[in-house]
Amino acid sequence: MYHLGMALVEVNSVWKSYPRWTGLRTEWQHVVQDVSFNIEPGETLGLVGESGSGKTTLARMILGLIEPGRGSVYVDSTDVAHASGGELRRLRRQMQPVFQDPYAALNPRMNVLQIVTEPLVIHKREVGIKTDSASLRAKAVDLLNEVGMDDSALGRHPHEFSGGQRQRINIARALALRPKLLILDEPVSALDVSVGAQVVNLLRRLQREHGLTYLFISHTMPLVRYLSTRIAVMQRGRLVESGEAVALCANPVQDYTRQLIAATPELPAGVA
Repeated sequence: MYHLGMALVEVNSVWKSYPRWTGLRTEWQHVVQDVSFNIEPGETLGLVGESGSGKTTLARMILGLIEPGRGSVYVDSTDVAHASGGELRRLRRQMQPVFQDPYAALNPRMNVLQIVTEPLVIHKREVGIKTDSASLRAKAVDLLNEVGMDDSALGRHPHEFSGGQRQRINIARALALRPKLLILDEPVSALDVSVGAQVVNLLRRLQREHGLTYLFISHTMPLVRYLSTRIAVMQRGRLVESGEAVALCANPVQDYTRQLIAATPELPAGVA
């Protein structure tokens, strides 16, 4: 059991199950089963496993989008499932998601200026930022510059950008409120390999510059090893192995972990 206040994220013996009708009776499908881990400030925990292993369900519990059936999730010493409205608003400023599909995550009716500054407008009272057009534009330019884009993007809409550019816009929006934690759910799996490598290097740079904490979710073990401080391996809803990234990949205990390592190619050139 982890002690509150020692970690930014604490996941304590969480379960999540869903009913499934078999035609004869209702059975419960255990999507997450008795999982515990923590994430220390400034580190990257890589959560790896095949599709259906429970990774995204865990991420959604951390974000407060669904509640655990049993167990607890604490972020910044706050019980996410039992947080008050005000506490949830604070937590949502402290943690931001970056999802797999960089197009579906962007509102096609909004231009980049509106997309990137939307969190600031929503939380303007809490963050105390000016929301006049000039201030928002200046903030948007700063955020785009951080992810390698410029002000020529501001008036354009998502369909006018490549997949890699859309993901950079998603990351810029996630940074707007200066969160402590980014939950990165397969953020490069929908991208071309070389473009994904550029986004991975961007994430590493942003972590160094801002002291960010990452939960990095993927099924690609070399990528998880490259980005992560520690790795937690999920299989069929259970956490089957965890440890320091380099050591775990060099000497995995579980056959399943060995299979994940063997099943994915090494990182492409350009990841450095």
